[in-house]
Amino acid sequence: MNISHKKSKSYEIAVRLMDILFSVILLTIFLPIIIFIAVAIKLDSRGPILADTPQRVGKQGKFFKMHKFRSMVENAHELLRDNPQYAKLYDDYKKGSYKLKDDPRVTRVGRFIRKHSIDEIPQLVNILKGEMSLVGPRAYYPDELKEQQRKYPQTVDDVKIVLSVRPGLTGYWQVSGRSEINFDKRIKMDASYVKKRSLINDLWIIAKTPWAMVSGKGAL
Repeated sequence: MNISHKKSKSYEIAVRLMDILFSVILLTIFLPIIIFIAVAIKLDSRGPILADTPQRVGKQGKFFKMHKFRSMVENAHELLRDNPQYAKLYDDYKKGSYKLKDDPRVTRVGRFIRKHSIDEIPQLVNILKGEMSLVGPRAYYPDELKEQQRKYPQTVDDVKIVLSVRPGLTGYWQVSGRSEINFDKRIKMDASYVKKRSLINDLWIIAKTPWAMVSGKGAL
């Protein structure tokens, strides 16, 4: 089975140029929002402006630090994994494909920026650094991939396909209104995107992303 699904050099160059161009334009457009959200986060709760989250798994399994606005209380990830008071919540988190609907760690500002994917804007920096792309599969946590493949062993090949490309700021399942689906279906959609990716498809996903943000049905 071919797990790399390599595209032509011209496609890869075109995608990289598009990533850089869109990221610079979007960072410029979003600058006032970035400043406003940064101030709101500092006024709303103690802690840094950017989230101190565990590393994610990128292309070819390389770890990288994803930049996001902090939408939770300080040290939220450590609390969930290490604090006995959050043991049941952590169990629900893992059972729910590493998602929580009513997460008590989310701040007031965090609730709004998460709903409209504003917390994802700093990932434009990850794109400029070449760690992510505008469009691609979700960037998973290492423990998430390990646990979910144990739970869904049939997804092993799809995971390999997904990890053959850069993760994306937005993606196929986010804009199709299916962000709440379980890991097995989500990874299959991500793998399907990797197999069929093209500039036309990428532009279609980018075009649908603003509505996903406004409606709160997907991630930026």
